[in-house]
Amino acid sequence: MNRIRLLRLAPLALLLAPLAFAQIAFAQSGPLMLPGDGTLLQVSAHGESHRTPDIAAISAGVVVQNTDANAAMRENANRMSAVVAALKKAGVAERDIQTSRIDLSPQYKYDNNQPPTITGYQASNTVNVRLREIGKVGDVLDVLVKQGANQINGPTFSVDKPDAAMDEARTDAVKRAQARADLYAAATGLKVRRIVSISESGETAMPPPRPMAFAAKMADASTPVAAGENTLSVDLNVVYELGR
Repeated sequence: MNRIRLLRLAPLALLLAPLAFAQIAFAQSGPLMLPGDGTLLQVSAHGESHRTPDIAAISAGVVVQNTDANAAMRENANRMSAVVAALKKAGVAERDIQTSRIDLSPQYKYDNNQPPTITGYQASNTVNVRLREIGKVGDVLDVLVKQGANQINGPTFSVDKPDAAMDEARTDAVKRAQARADLYAAATGLKVRRIVSISESGETAMPPPRPMAFAAKMADASTPVAAGENTLSVDLNVVYELGR
């Protein structure tokens, strides 16, 4: 498989550099010789595509405190079991419920000039939940709180199968890079001969999980949730060869 590696000429996003018989290293293809009138142009371009998210992620946990460590863990386990059972009853598949953290930690009391003393224990259990039906997000959040979840982050929305959207973003970035290269070539009296190398970086734009605050009467009404739109993006660094 041929691999293309970006020629890093300078930290600048754009570089015009006339080179006489410059050599550019390509993996498995040997050195590349530029003509005597060859000029390299490095262009950075950003491409995007947009999709309505079709999957949501929520982090839900139960946190309890007790003066006895065993009692704290037992109470936590009972409440988390109720949460998981409620998720399954709400239609969440078992493969979409994953334990992410279980923690038991002592709680200390600090007095001046005295060593800290343990006053109790805090037990927590957190699961990551994937929801494949966006319309159920609000209802699931309500179920979580009703069943005892007191630590919730999310939802985070994403696109389940982003390949086609990412390809659109790549095409958009290439078009932008080509247009910019044509502009600089025309401005300097040159023509774009070919692409020498392309380097890509990109990711789905997705906000991080956000803590959600719940009112005491939250379970009496469905939580409103707006999925909005996701932006999938790609950044390209493209090196062109220019000439007369």
